[in-house]
Amino acid sequence: MVTRTRKGDLFLLPFLLYVAISSAKFSQGHEHSFGTKFELIHRHSLKRNQNNVMQHMTRLEHIKLLLHRDITRQRAISQRRGLKHASAVIRRQVRANTRVTNDRNASGKLPMHSGADYGIGEYFVSFKVGTPAQRFMLIADTGSDLTWMKCRYKCQGATCNQTSSGRGDFHPDRSSSFRTIPCSSRMCKIELANLFSLAHCPSPLSPCAYDFSYSDGSEALGLFAQETVTIRLTNGRTARLNNVLVGCTESSHGTFETADGVIGLGYRNYSFTLKAAEKFGGKFSYCLVDHLSPKNVSSYLVFGNDKQATATPPDKMLYTELLLGKINSFYAVNIKDISIGGTMLQIPPQVWNVNSQGGVILDSGSSLTFLTQPAYQPVMAALKHSLSNFSKSKLDIEPMDYCFNSTGFNESMVPKLEFHFADGATFEAPVKSYVIDAAEEVKCLGIVSASWPGTSIIGNIMQQNHIWEFDLINKRLGFARSSCT
Repeated sequence: MVTRTRKGDLFLLPFLLYVAISSAKFSQGHEHSFGTKFELIHRHSLKRNQNNVMQHMTRLEHIKLLLHRDITRQRAISQRRGLKHASAVIRRQVRANTRVTNDRNASGKLPMHSGADYGIGEYFVSFKVGTPAQRFMLIADTGSDLTWMKCRYKCQGATCNQTSSGRGDFHPDRSSSFRTIPCSSRMCKIELANLFSLAHCPSPLSPCAYDFSYSDGSEALGLFAQETVTIRLTNGRTARLNNVLVGCTESSHGTFETADGVIGLGYRNYSFTLKAAEKFGGKFSYCLVDHLSPKNVSSYLVFGNDKQATATPPDKMLYTELLLGKINSFYAVNIKDISIGGTMLQIPPQVWNVNSQGGVILDSGSSLTFLTQPAYQPVMAALKHSLSNFSKSKLDIEPMDYCFNSTGFNESMVPKLEFHFADGATFEAPVKSYVIDAAEEVKCLGIVSASWPGTSIIGNIMQQNHIWEFDLINKRLGFARSSCT
């Protein structure tokens, strides 16, 4: 996810002009009766990169790295909601003098691994692009709009077979389906403006270019194109998604040097989510296994209605309203209150109101759960009270506020935490999703404070052991307990 000023925050700024996405866009009688299924591989899976530095880190080191990423992400999510008008001015100024990237210028099943193995994001997916297909590992992010890969556009010479990351770069010259988007086109000048297309256009047919910049010095510079994506259906066959918007990133620095790119799963026009959902019935779902599960256990991301692709029958699902387009490209929900041990905390309603700088999103790219101060304080007070018999740990694991020595701990000692939705549905989180292991014999309350006003986030650890179904046609979110197997 990218937020853009000239050297913007770490994540994407929102579209400044919301593109209305009508439910008519999705085909009720979609071409395939099977859904697309991506395998989400746990970060400690045997399928991970064996040379990954993560496998040599202690749990405490991993938690601290995770916290750093999560905090940066949460701040960017909240900040970008208040920067719409200013960012429009900044973007116009940037375009006037920006650098040019290059003057020559049914269902599919894909394996998805933990993006944490690459030091950014939480999951990644095996993705096949081009004709014939070229395979990449892309960071999966529900907050990103553009799908892009490292790319060698019009590459010449022996260096074309070399990669900076040790994995693959996309070679457009080897794909018969690769089509650049002219910089003189309406699509480039208007429709892709909010994906940071550049104004520079040396000739009418020159490729439409983009420039993403990051506060940590990372950059992604490249050009837009339309390509074919190949996915494996749950019936064993393959399907092709044509004219998928992709980014051909010719230059990337910083955190992206060890990854092949990003797959955009946000709710925006041109995102992979919209393209795949249009093909497979207007919905997608995912199920995340317990982060302490055995290394050979996988999570899943599914597009479509194929019952064989999901672990929980639909009749066991609870449903609540899905707020689309309210908090940028994220998937927001309408929370009414939180209860601890059956007692409603009476949290001020504006905390949950997306129209008053509050609101809650489900985010696959955040690990921990963030609550803004008016919600965080009563939740933590109630949970701390139940753990008062345990001594506080001397470990410094900021910004997690409460860690304790867990000798003798039992989950039954902790009251249940429930999120109550405005339309009556209730999500009861497993205790292990908010009392998490931080080190040997040390547990922490896995809820972090966020500033107010701001956005609260239900992170992927809180979502684990549940299936989450995003129905984009009916604008509703379904959820149910599941083993995810």
